Amino acid sequence: MTIDMHDVVHPTPYSGLLVVSIEQAVAAPLCSCHFAEGGARVIKIERPEGDFARKYDKAVKGESSYFVWANHGKESLCLDIKDKADAELLHELLSRADIFIQNLAPGASARAGFDSAELRRRYPRLITCDISGYGETGSYRDMKAYDFLVQCESGLVAVNGAPGAPGRIGVSVCDIGASMNAVIGIQQALYLRSRTGNGSGVKVSLFDTAADWMTVPLMHTVYAGKAPEPVGLKHPSIAPYGGFNTSDDHVLAISIQNEREWARLCAVVLGDGAIATDARFKDAACRVQNRQELDALVAEVFAKSTRSELEARLRDAGIAYGGVNSVETFSKHPQLRRRTVTLESGERAELAGSPIQYSYEDPSAPLGRIPRVGEHTAAIRSEFARMPQDA
Repeated sequence: MTIDMHDVVHPTPYSGLLVVSIEQAVAAPLCSCHFAEGGARVIKIERPEGDFARKYDKAVKGESSYFVWANHGKESLCLDIKDKADAELLHELLSRADIFIQNLAPGASARAGFDSAELRRRYPRLITCDISGYGETGSYRDMKAYDFLVQCESGLVAVNGAPGAPGRIGVSVCDIGASMNAVIGIQQALYLRSRTGNGSGVKVSLFDTAADWMTVPLMHTVYAGKAPEPVGLKHPSIAPYGGFNTSDDHVLAISIQNEREWARLCAVVLGDGAIATDARFKDAACRVQNRQELDALVAEVFAKSTRSELEARLRDAGIAYGGVNSVETFSKHPQLRRRTVTLESGERAELAGSPIQYSYEDPSAPLGRIPRVGEHTAAIRSEFARMPQDA
């Protein structure tokens, strides 16, 4: 008998895994959401009033954009982990769970009786992941660590923005990065467990995440004596590099990475191959040293042509370029994939498509629904209630 491969049901990467997460805000919810997208069962532990990210805004048909983004496909269970009966229920969940994630304030989970190391001793196959702002040791341990503040403390804002005007990165990059690091760490722990049979602990902080990203500026400061300064759309050590206005009021960004590209830019786009050998611009160091004159030359040429005209010449020259788009323009981008999600209200909205595409999955398939606060509490309490012989 011939099997039609379209009829074969493929297991999802995390099918069969149970993830329990005491989570709030962005970093931990986004981490657990990746496991939900991958087929894991994710039980989100919330206070009765709910994760405060539910009320960050009302941008998505009356619901929070942050919460919709980071919480689809989960079950919501309301617990007071300081209550004895609720704590027992959580232990019952953890006794059957594969992964436990938490991003409460440092020490709060342990004080409530859910110290990660102790949980792993009690449930040897359990993988624990603790996400914090600054880590669990050091003088900053108990500091509140919102994304913006970590951007400030880590120096990220000092290398972003325009000259003389350092700027916050406009999305929650430290939260997002910490969640990605948490996913990586948990995946490694799952792989290790597949070989040893034992769970392990993963610890991630927003500050450590930002510090890792700051390695190159840090090395410049420590070993070369000077940190890169904010340069807007420019690059501290590459030229021409940045955005230039077109005659029809668009901005096109270009990035010249080597001498071959520089020569082709001059000949095909700027219309004068001799510029490439001008003493002021003959190599990368000279171009950076004479950036102001070089940028003025490029700007003059760009200002005489439309965006479409320049794009055609840039493509012919094999030059990397991109439009400096507004978010509104980005929302209509031809490369932007979307996936549908069902909101708490039952209405539908569209998110950006998942950055990970699997060969066996329809990339346009709808995402899981957004849970209401405590929506699954009664069902989960019934499912995980201890039987008399378990007491």
